[in-house]
Amino acid sequence: MKKYTFLLLAFCFVSVSTAFSQTVIKEQTISDLNKNPNYAFGVRDADGFNSALGMFDALSENGVSIENFEIVVKGPIVKELVKGSEMEKQFQKYKSKVKVSICSIAMKRLNVSEEELFDGLDIAESYSIRLLQLQALGYSYLIY
Repeated sequence: MKKYTFLLLAFCFVSVSTAFSQTVIKEQTISDLNKNPNYAFGVRDADGFNSALGMFDALSENGVSIENFEIVVKGPIVKELVKGSEMEKQFQKYKSKVKVSICSIAMKRLNVSEEELFDGLDIAESYSIRLLQLQALGYSYLIY
């Protein structure tokens, strides 16, 4: 029984981690999405962060025009965005393509200093203010 449980969990993990990269977006949807090439994603955990990166891959692979793609971060994941972390290694692929803004309030609450963050991350006044700013600038946005 344990063997089957492990296999089922492994399958679910692989399915979730590759779900976005296997997404085929319809031509009409691509045409609609190309009307606004600016995207923002609000996240608070590793699953949300990975989902946003997966969305970047899916949009890119399907030929959707992306001028600006920003992930705004708050919550527990802030502690994972530090030098030497697995998240730093994962983010290297996206460093020049995806902007990540970290909520300064979350940094204070979680006791994470700017010096601890890995390179390529920006600090925002707050999660909410940054998302409102991006909305005011016309970004399409989702909260994960």
